[in-house]
Amino acid sequence: MKTIGVIPARFDSRRLPGKPLAEIEKKPLIQYVYQQAQKVKNIDELLVATDNERIFNKVRQFGGKVKLTSAQCRSGSDRVAEAIKDIKCEVVVNIQGDEPFFEPEMVEKMIGLLTKNPEVQVSTPCVKIKKREEIKDENVVKVALDKDNFAIYFSRLPIPYFREGKGNFLKHLGFYAFRRDFLLQFSRWPQTPLEKAEKLEQLRILENGCRIKVVECHSDSLGIDVPADLQRAKEFLKVRV
Repeated sequence: MKTIGVIPARFDSRRLPGKPLAEIEKKPLIQYVYQQAQKVKNIDELLVATDNERIFNKVRQFGGKVKLTSAQCRSGSDRVAEAIKDIKCEVVVNIQGDEPFFEPEMVEKMIGLLTKNPEVQVSTPCVKIKKREEIKDENVVKVALDKDNFAIYFSRLPIPYFREGKGNFLKHLGFYAFRRDFLLQFSRWPQTPLEKAEKLEQLRILENGCRIKVVECHSDSLGIDVPADLQRAKEFLKVRV
């Protein structure tokens, strides 16, 4: 199946304006993400979808493929849908534009799950939370699963509530592998009450009675949400080198 990888990148971020262009050791965040995405084995084509000319020009400058999209897109997945509406493919991967060091194997597993299970329309990854401070961090989205690893709910609050002691919380990593037709359908649906309340686009899928298959991974990913995360990324690079 032909698979397209799309990195949605908008300039206006409430917590870190201009985030895709924020530099980590003299290289913009969007370039780290793009180069990491190029390592994914089963992606046939890769592009950035942005509403900003500065981001557009920066991607072209480092040799990436990029497409301008509307500034009115309601979410990253809506931006991805607009970018691929005229591209023929079977699977579309929404690659988080603020996860510069994600594991390519994680995305390969998501795509493989759709390849092997024709009934699955969308897949997404999660990882066990190891840092206790992340449990109450609203920037860390939690997910609860059913017995078949389909998502029951996503929340910025700690879910589930362990009434009798401690348990394992699962952190959602905001990557998605969609079947193309489902993505285009999803992008036409109105935003839903829970989506608006939590500011989580994936809840639109659940609220419309559809299912999201979740792939549990072993490695966490460093997300860039606030200015302090840029320093964490620089420290990560020093350790990796």
